[in-house]
Amino acid sequence: MAGERGGGSAGLPGQARISLGAALRTGSDRTVVALYAITFLLVGFGLIMVLSSSSITSYVADEGFFGGFWKQATFALIGIPLMLIAAALPLAFWKRWAWWFLGLGIVLQLLVFTPLGIDVYGNRNWIQIGGFSAQPSEALKLALVVWIGTVLLRKEPLLGRMRHEMIPVILPGALIALGVVLLGRDLGTVLVMAAMVIGAMYFGGISWKTLGVIALGGVLAVVFFVLTSENRLNRLLGHASGNEDYSGLGWQPLHGLWALAGGGLFGVGLGGSKAKWSWLPAADNDYIFAIVGEELGLIGALLVIAMFVVLTVVMLRVITRARDRFGKAVVGGVLVWIVGQAFINIGVVIGVFPVLGVPLPLISAGGTALVACLTALGVVISIARDGAQYQHELAEAGGRTSTP
Repeated sequence: MAGERGGGSAGLPGQARISLGAALRTGSDRTVVALYAITFLLVGFGLIMVLSSSSITSYVADEGFFGGFWKQATFALIGIPLMLIAAALPLAFWKRWAWWFLGLGIVLQLLVFTPLGIDVYGNRNWIQIGGFSAQPSEALKLALVVWIGTVLLRKEPLLGRMRHEMIPVILPGALIALGVVLLGRDLGTVLVMAAMVIGAMYFGGISWKTLGVIALGGVLAVVFFVLTSENRLNRLLGHASGNEDYSGLGWQPLHGLWALAGGGLFGVGLGGSKAKWSWLPAADNDYIFAIVGEELGLIGALLVIAMFVVLTVVMLRVITRARDRFGKAVVGGVLVWIVGQAFINIGVVIGVFPVLGVPLPLISAGGTALVACLTALGVVISIARDGAQYQHELAEAGGRTSTP
């Protein structure tokens, strides 16, 4: 099994100092600059669309036209500094504390089953303390992908044998993490997390045989949980029949399609959506892409898709330049998490998939999701910076070797 061994990011704990200047001094590395640029572009675009799509529901809820926007902007102001801090941290920090982060993520997720937990659309995946609500599974996603990268790096000499590729990444690690989320009946989040796990293992260099076994087990599990839930089964059957029951389960997907169709090529103009006037549930969250299509038209919708395509290309470049298996696995997992979830969300809105209840990353309203995605991208930037340094070291070593 091919794979690079970890190098220069390790070091003594005392050497793991945070330097925001290092995060901002991107130098001439275009990959790091591109990551910052596309991230800020997506977040900025998201804030504009949250302002437009949430204005009516915020006003009806006595929060003023800007209520939803200020909430999202507040979380952006929290998430961006966290991204910069994560980008400045040395990779040794994440490798050292990965097990603790995973344990903390699982504990936080278990809080949804305490009196702090609340139900949202039948899913118990939120906690509320006073007026503050949060979705612990978003933090668990980041903890899980960092932990997988750490384990794969440490077990590198043993990879290639299914037992060591499955234990402890799948058994019991990922199963416990996905299981505590599934206990809250949030199958959409579980599907994203499962894809993230497979993505991290694929880019981390796991054998095709092991990946095939994991994928088969995942498909069988999804079939089981769909068939044993009347709500999920009705959603699937409604999607397969074209959601003709527009007064019931088909209301949201149909109004989403009508909003997209109403936008035409150039849209009705920013702020001009009719669907956001309480016709489309979750207009600022799960179905914000429908508002993008209605107000900015096909051109705006394609722009959103293009931004995620660019993010994909940049992150793939980070993977190819990463120093070790940890970097490749973590960036691969985050790539599948953010971009994969984006295209699942878009697929739901355009009617390719049944309603799964997952937001559009970096764009949809949702504070916990925004902070988690920004922090994850900070880790990716840290890996990109380390990868740039690694490429520089290789170039210098090659220059010394070629010198007579």
